[in-house]
Amino acid sequence: MRTKSVVYTRQKKKKIFRLAKGSYATKKNRWRMVIQQVERSLNYAYTGRKDNKSNFRTLWIVRLNAAVRSEGISYSKFISGLKKANVAIDRKMLAEIAVNDALTFRKLIDVVKNVQYGK
Repeated sequence: MRTKSVVYTRQKKKKIFRLAKGSYATKKNRWRMVIQQVERSLNYAYTGRKDNKSNFRTLWIVRLNAAVRSEGISYSKFISGLKKANVAIDRKMLAEIAVNDALTFRKLIDVVKNVQYGK
């Protein structure tokens, strides 16, 4: 007599059907289509998480460039000056400071100018 894996199979299918909820047409209620759609969706979600990191880094660089240009210095010279001055702040924090705390950012720019031009 064979054993039936009814409960386990139903639980497994319910889990995958839940992931497919909100999909279009038969991609949410036909088992074969659901499997294909969920695999594809999870693959895109994984790729999207990786792309997000790049997108945010680009956003921080754009914000920093705008803030630094208004002070009369280029982004590359600003980052180079920070490295020469041994200031270890990442771009995320620098962009946050540039947007929310102009006084502190101005001090960072002064540090860079002192290192660059020896004032």
